[in-house]
This record gives sequence, structure tokens and C-alpha cells, in this order.
Amino acid sequence: MSDTTTKPALTGLAFLIDQALPQTQCTRCGYPDCAGYAQAIATDQAPINQCPPGGQEGVQRLAALTGQPEQPLNPRFGIEGPLTVARIDENWCIGCTLCIKACPVDAILGANKHMHTVMAQHCTGCELCIPVCPVDCIALEVVTPNASGWQAWSRAQADAARRRYAARQARLAQAQTTDAAPAVASAPAPDSKAAAIAAALAKARALRQKA
Repeated sequence: MSDTTTKPALTGLAFLIDQALPQTQCTRCGYPDCAGYAQAIATDQAPINQCPPGGQEGVQRLAALTGQPEQPLNPRFGIEGPLTVARIDENWCIGCTLCIKACPVDAILGANKHMHTVMAQHCTGCELCIPVCPVDCIALEVVTPNASGWQAWSRAQADAARRRYAARQARLAQAQTTDAAPAVASAPAPDSKAAAIAAALAKARALRQKA
């Protein structure tokens, strides 16, 4: 669901399409969130076969809603697969908070310089936390080895993920509004950020060498 604090709410066909998407908010479709993809489909700016988490059944659902012919999932955007959840190797986590910032549904708990952990019941398997981790301590674990797409992901899970995403977007928008001036005034210099990251990486490397 789109952030209603910064974007107009979806209506009509776009709303119905959004309801038919799995709400993993993975961006694999090429849009910033499921609502963005729904709006693009509704306005004939995107085809209905760009959502790997929804799989082929998802394409069928979108075809029924839009009247477009069903077509195979476009492999350019990924392939249909089982539900996965992220797991953090807490022995190597350096507490950089980058994964927390990347998670679209606030499924990761932790604090700066402290160990992080994933709340598996809220993880959508979007994979957005993996590329931002500087020490490669995040991996995906398969939850449904014998099911994929909508066979592995329920309507209730999609609705819960949508609510968590909307709540996060609202919180970030509020924080940006209330903290914009202090954030600009107190933001550390780029050199300071680079030094902090370098120090964290050095610490992680030292730990790995001792293991």
C-alpha cells in the first residue's frame, strides 16, 4: 500500500490490483513498492507479469482483474520461488543498522553497534537487506520448499505486510518532517561516516581471522 501521508491513496482499478499483489515490497518489479506497480498496471504503463513473488498465479489474478491475456512471468524480473526469510549470523553482525534501514516492513530489530536479529514472522523475503550488509552476514532460509508464489504466501500475510509497510512509511515521513533541521545540522561529515564503517569492517575481519 502506498504511503498516504505523501502519496494519494489508490483508487479504482489500481486499488484492486494492489490488493492482488503479495505486498513483499521487494521492488523486483522495477517500481518502488507494490502500490507503484499497481498504479503502473492500472494506467497501462507496465505489464502484469513482473511480480516474481506472486508467481504465475499472481499473473492469473492480475489478468482476471485487468482483462489482459495471461502471459508467462517475465524472467527479466526474477523467477517464481518458495517463501524465504532472512537470517542474520549474529556472530558476525557489526551493528551498522543498514539492514534495518533497508527493510520495508520493519522486520529487523537492533541498535547501532549492537547485534541485529530478524523477526521471521514479519519478514517477506524481499532480499533488500542482503546487498546492504557490509560483512555478508545475512542469508535467506527457505520456509516453503514445496510451495511457491501464492501457494507459499497467504492473503493474511500480504495484508499484514501491507499494514507494516504503510506504518513504516508514515513513521519515516513524520520523522523527516519533525527532524529535518536537526538532522542537517548534526549530520556527521562523509569522512566521519567512512571512518566508522572502515573501523567496523576492520573489527569484523579481525573476528573472522580469530574464528
